[in-house]
Amino acid sequence: MTNNIYPLQGLGSHPPYLKQGSVIGITCPSGYVSRERVAYAIKVLTHWGFTVKVGNTVGAEHYYFSGTDEQRLADLQAMLDDPTIDAILMGRGGYGMSRIIDDIDFTKFLQRQKWICGFSDITVLHNHLQARYLVPCLHSPMCGAFKPETENEDYLKSFYAALTGESIYYHTPPSLYNRFGVTEAILTGGNLSLLTHLMGSASEVDTEDKILFIEDIGEHLYKIDRMLLTLKRAGKLDNLKGLILGGFTEMEDTERPFGQAIEEIIWDKVKEYDYPVCFNFPCGHQDVNYTLTLGMAHKLIVSDKGGSLEFTHRDAGLKYR
Repeated sequence: MTNNIYPLQGLGSHPPYLKQGSVIGITCPSGYVSRERVAYAIKVLTHWGFTVKVGNTVGAEHYYFSGTDEQRLADLQAMLDDPTIDAILMGRGGYGMSRIIDDIDFTKFLQRQKWICGFSDITVLHNHLQARYLVPCLHSPMCGAFKPETENEDYLKSFYAALTGESIYYHTPPSLYNRFGVTEAILTGGNLSLLTHLMGSASEVDTEDKILFIEDIGEHLYKIDRMLLTLKRAGKLDNLKGLILGGFTEMEDTERPFGQAIEEIIWDKVKEYDYPVCFNFPCGHQDVNYTLTLGMAHKLIVSDKGGSLEFTHRDAGLKYR
């Protein structure tokens, strides 16, 4: 294993924001993605003024994956080490990051940090970087989101804003299950299935005094219930500053109904606490997927008018663990 813990050069720091001419690398450390699926993302990123460097795993195939474990590791490692690359955008999620995470050497990356962008299976890498090294990441759309009909959508513009350090503010409509309140803290989280998968590992999510964001897709309702109970029993829901619920899409029920809707399942696990809870945040496995800057401070306000989330650009007292 190569995962030693390195203190950051200045706690609360973040990778440099991008500017015209900055280089974005595209690699596929998880599931297979075709060159065609990546092509339009390259076109849009270039139109935004960035230079794109395409990795060897784009279009590579090895059964489910974008190449063997060794090939995917080498491609990601090369981009992490490359001093000319300013951000790394993942081709897609799926599955595969867990198979290589413990063999990544972050030494050169920590000397010159860059934005790691993606979601879904990339939750593994996001949480590893935050748990071990306190490096902020972007929970963002991946290459498949870039299409002719979406390139002017606000959620893709939010990705550009996050990359370039612009102010970001989101508003959500009211929900019967929202719990009102105001808080400011580090934002963390990602895909619920992956967060529970990481429990007990070197990449385990740290939720202490954090705003937790979770989302998921294609799970049975009883499995969502079980995963939330896993977090709850592990104390991950006890000392939150706030909770944000993204998309829970394509949920399935069993032949004999579980008996609760997804909102009821979630509310049942957090009703005893007093921190603000915001449902229906437009982020996750859905057409509208806004970018979140994980590992940095956000202000969350939940009221009868709905929820609002503002990226404050502060470190909010990041603690080295």
